Amino acid sequence: MCGRYRLTRAEKMAEKFDAEFTGELRPRYNIAPTQPVPVVRATDSGGVISSMRWGLIPSWAKDASMAQINARSETIQEKPAFKESVERRRCLIPADGFYEWRRSSNPTQPFHFDMKDGSLFAFAGIWDRWTSSDGQMVESCAILTTIPNFHHLGGRADNWRP
Repeated sequence: MCGRYRLTRAEKMAEKFDAEFTGELRPRYNIAPTQPVPVVRATDSGGVISSMRWGLIPSWAKDASMAQINARSETIQEKPAFKESVERRRCLIPADGFYEWRRSSNPTQPFHFDMKDGSLFAFAGIWDRWTSSDGQMVESCAILTTIPNFHHLGGRADNWRP
């Protein structure tokens, strides 16, 4: 599960993902749910980077309280909130690190993970478009998660370093 991440190398996004981006981003070291995040989407003319709210709100939701920041890859096809998005609205969510917590300690202890060379990567994501009761359109996204292939507190993966 990804509950916080960072994006400190945002200036590299357009080049890395071969996507159009006209804007300026400052380094962000602690991106939290509900905040606006850059998202890479495919269009007919290539990739485009736009801002979305982190926490997917299904188009049919009555209010934003249904928002989910993560979607489990193993069960995504079974969940009504994600089914249409995974079929039609996939995206990439750029990052250069993420945080996981050891919950057995008090207080919980965060661990930061990034690529060995500190490079930019992307989470697989889905997105949706929701309209609030006052007519405001909100584009939102969720990160796809899965069971890790290494134990994040004791083991190491070849490409990651805690």
